[in-house]
Amino acid sequence: MIQKLIRRLIRPRRAADPAIIPLKKHGIAPEHINSCALTVCETLQRAGFKAFVVGGAVRDLLMGKEPKDYDVATDATPEEVRHLFRRSRIIGRRFRIVHVMCGRDTIEVTTFRGLGAPVNGEPIEDEEEGDNGERHVHESGRLLRDNVFGTQAEDAARRDFTMNALYYDPGTAEIWDSQEGVADIKRGVLRIIGDPETRYREDPVRMLRAVRLAAKLNLKLDPATRKPIRSLAELLQYVPKARLFDEMLKLFLSGHALESAKRLREEGLHHGVLPLLDVLLEQPMGERFVTLALQNTDERIEADKPVSPAFLFATLFWHEVLTRWEKYQKQDMPPMPALNEAMDEVIQQQVETLAIPRRYTAVMREIWGFQPRFLQRSGQRPFRLLEHPRFRAGFDFLLLRCASGEVAAEVGEWWEKFQHAHPEERTRMLVKGEGPAKPRRRRRRKPAGGAPAAAE
Repeated sequence: MIQKLIRRLIRPRRAADPAIIPLKKHGIAPEHINSCALTVCETLQRAGFKAFVVGGAVRDLLMGKEPKDYDVATDATPEEVRHLFRRSRIIGRRFRIVHVMCGRDTIEVTTFRGLGAPVNGEPIEDEEEGDNGERHVHESGRLLRDNVFGTQAEDAARRDFTMNALYYDPGTAEIWDSQEGVADIKRGVLRIIGDPETRYREDPVRMLRAVRLAAKLNLKLDPATRKPIRSLAELLQYVPKARLFDEMLKLFLSGHALESAKRLREEGLHHGVLPLLDVLLEQPMGERFVTLALQNTDERIEADKPVSPAFLFATLFWHEVLTRWEKYQKQDMPPMPALNEAMDEVIQQQVETLAIPRRYTAVMREIWGFQPRFLQRSGQRPFRLLEHPRFRAGFDFLLLRCASGEVAAEVGEWWEKFQHAHPEERTRMLVKGEGPAKPRRRRRRKPAGGAPAAAE
């Protein structure tokens, strides 16, 4: 019984013959394609290789959207591609790809991948499959390394979702569709290729991609594609933390962060990446704060404005920091030590799930550390805070807190006026006696010999 289950989980998907869709039916002329991608395809085809624009670019063009990047798939090996393009380089270890540069554009060129299922049907840790590549399978079914070359049809069957398995030939202006991706686009349905459970076990990150693409493209998940997600969500714990972090950046910086967070929770996937999300969204003020933050992120991306990942993660974790900060103060811990303790705990807890780089956690701490200082509007403290290079990030964070009702709106209004006022007006605006009293520092008596004692 177990052997039959194992064979079913790693059984190769059928490499179907593609349906050829002509230009008059799909309407994507070569002039709609990025010029660098066209040049890459034309160069490969002149050299006798097959070459297609693939994946998300074809999908987006069919949906009337402007692709952000272009990928090319070919039957040429990475070394053969590298030989054809002077400005190119081979990268990657799990599966080698070639980056071809044309001016400011970079086209990612991949060699067709094969299905390459283990010969005896057994999921073993370290199996090699011939001279053209290797395939390593974890006992859970997850692919650890995969470098098996194959045909165009096999490459299509290896892709994640049907609408990402579309191949556009610039030479003939035809779309090759072997997985009914065009039909799924017309139906507004996101469907995984092959057996959903098998594909999620091969790569659990596909579950996060399903949520992200469905939110980004306003699609419904195919029932069979959705069904195993909740029960397999725990597989995310086997994914490298750095890879999870990269996927979360894509999810929240897609321009549809609010919808992505909603769907992440609906599918039960947040436990593996944002375990604090449940607690946060169960608090009315916390839910308002995060909703405003994600809406703000989406609006900035829509307006083509820069978005800071550190600021985004600072908003997602703030209310857990706030809860612990208040708890420690109730235990008679001074405000700033209490805040530092709360920040340390929350960051440590989240870093165990996501490998958030130190350069981001350092900025998150600065943004959080500014918040009590915004309530100190007397003396020289407002002037010093205004000169800090991270002031704007901290102030934007304060405005979100004001908008959610966590801090009085008057505080945000005061700082907005203060930063744009003339020096004389700033002095008149100071609020005398506001903010916590500065703790007095007691000094020890000087020891014998006159050496000064360290401050306590």
